[in-house]
Amino acid sequence: MYSVTDPATGVLIEEVANSSEEEVRAAIGRVAAAYGGWRGRSVGERAAIVGRAAEGFAARADELAAIMTQEMGKRVNEGRGEVGIVVDIFRYYAEHGPALLADEPLEVKGGQAVITKGPIGALLGIMPWNFPVYQVARFVAPNLVLGNTILLKHASICPRSARAIEEILHAAGVPVDVYVNTYASSRQIPGILADERIMGVSLTGSEQAGISVAAEAGKNLKKTVLELGGSDPLIILDTADMDETVNATATARMRNCGQSCNAPKRIIVLADLYDEYVDRLTKRVAEYYVPGDPADPGTKLPPLASIAAADEVAAQVAKAVDQGATLRAGGHRIGPGAYLEATVLTDVRPGMDAYYEEIFGPVAIVYRAADEDDAVHLANDTPFGLGASVWGTDPTRLRRVADRIDAGMVYFNRAGGSQADLPFGGIKRSGLGRELGAAGIEEFMNKKSIRL
Repeated sequence: MYSVTDPATGVLIEEVANSSEEEVRAAIGRVAAAYGGWRGRSVGERAAIVGRAAEGFAARADELAAIMTQEMGKRVNEGRGEVGIVVDIFRYYAEHGPALLADEPLEVKGGQAVITKGPIGALLGIMPWNFPVYQVARFVAPNLVLGNTILLKHASICPRSARAIEEILHAAGVPVDVYVNTYASSRQIPGILADERIMGVSLTGSEQAGISVAAEAGKNLKKTVLELGGSDPLIILDTADMDETVNATATARMRNCGQSCNAPKRIIVLADLYDEYVDRLTKRVAEYYVPGDPADPGTKLPPLASIAAADEVAAQVAKAVDQGATLRAGGHRIGPGAYLEATVLTDVRPGMDAYYEEIFGPVAIVYRAADEDDAVHLANDTPFGLGASVWGTDPTRLRRVADRIDAGMVYFNRAGGSQADLPFGGIKRSGLGRELGAAGIEEFMNKKSIRL
């Protein structure tokens, strides 16, 4: 069952029945049958439709933000900001798509060749709840311009977001069979991936979800893009303004109530700054102790996406403390609803669960690094490799450290983030492939070699 439960109160708002097996098969048939006609349209026509979709998202920004608040407790201002990025993504591919899909001439031995860039067919998208509109946009916008058709399975707590996205795309001119929303259950995913009419799958979600989908996709020889978990390091080498650094890093960790794959979950501070940083961060995080209505722009501590999610994060914090970590701030569940005080942990060491796992909530773990080499070691001593950030005043030193970090993305003096023209993705157990930018339109592309 898909359902909307207000995470601030735990009150059930809406339920939507799962799609039946017959409905899922019919949906696959629709997107497969629509592929020939959609790929046959010119790139310019498809790009123009995607451009109109951008304006559709912009026009419904307030409504979409309110839906996200209802479904997963996102602060309404953050919801509006998410829609802003979505508009940028659709506009980027509308504007740059035709150039990105232009033929690539090649000089080859004995003559000439050309690489054409076309679609591969009907795709399955499996989307998460933490960014209900943005995550869909990353997958959908480039693939619509490319000429693929899409069957979209959203998270089970996001039926309203799923419905609104489908409405906006269809109103912009995307044919009703080119983009189809399904309320399929997770148990129906293997059957969808086994269907020969589905050519690939993109999943954003947990590590375990990625393992399951990758296994099914591999068994059926389907192209796969996976954006999974992260435990991103944030390295502070030095600072010209400690208060500014503390404010910026605290805000980055608490954004979306800590429920971001590329949030800075491990803050690594050189020894000469460590004590001062921890002291100021602890005081700063205390501002996130008072729960509030996520629909109120003044709220600093919204709920997590569900009571189950809040209980899980609280249990991870308690286990870390039991295993020897020091609780510097917060850590307490607040009810009713899915609230958890913003938390700071220190003294987390190898062998503790919290050292290796992703904590998907408002929890910052701060590590003391003896020197630059130790900071890089701590940054890389993780099974994940999504993003990272390096903070300091010397550009040469920032670049030197960035080059040594095992991650798909590194930022200087800012933590995480996303923009339409910058590729997004990770290595190790954080996933496979890239989204956004020029790379994002190539994952489900047929680069056909034509020998002239």
